[in-house]
Amino acid sequence: MLYAILGKDAPGSLETRLRVRPRHLERIQSLLDAGRVVLAGPFPVNDAPQPGPEGFSGSLIVAEFESLEAARAWVVSDPYVTEGVFESFEVRPFIKALP
Repeated sequence: MLYAILGKDAPGSLETRLRVRPRHLERIQSLLDAGRVVLAGPFPVNDAPQPGPEGFSGSLIVAEFESLEAARAWVVSDPYVTEGVFESFEVRPFIKALP
């Protein structure tokens, strides 16, 4: 089943986000290589593809996992959680309707 992972960035976490991003992307790449990612990306604070020092407010990942528990376990071990980029996150079952 698909799950939507919504992470909310902690205030002032941009430097940490940029530092741990390669490890975060490596984990997502593993899911992508297995054909399990529908989409993934950050939410810029401002209306620009490169938000600069304003940074990001969070991220969204929609990916396939065996269960809700497996999706939560994946998130808990992600560098954005372990290093404090996300101050909170939620994982919700997702049904892709379009396209």
